[in-house]
Amino acid sequence: MTVLYVEDNDDLRLSISMLMEQPGRALTACANGEEALALCAENEYDIVITDVSLPGISGTDLAKQLLAKRPERWVVLCSGYEFGEWVRQFGPNVRALRKPFEPEELEQLMDEISAAVRDRG
Repeated sequence: MTVLYVEDNDDLRLSISMLMEQPGRALTACANGEEALALCAENEYDIVITDVSLPGISGTDLAKQLLAKRPERWVVLCSGYEFGEWVRQFGPNVRALRKPFEPEELEQLMDEISAAVRDRG
């Protein structure tokens, strides 16, 4: 499974990237939405995990642009704020993860999405 992780905080990007590295996962990390769009234009990622508050293109705008091109793509939006019900507007393959999250929460979500990607397969 291929994963793109978008986070502007260097320390957080490094630590979360290390947590997500698992056998069977190819992980790419970048610092902003513009870089993520460029990477997605060149590569197919099964999952894009993005911070909502990014410089330039926000994580929500990034999600909208990516989903407009490939609605079946999985996207995980991460924020320190409560998401409420509005995250459902993005579609069935979008999930929310509230910061700070426990590594187990991220891993459980990754396992669920991985199973769904395999089943769709």
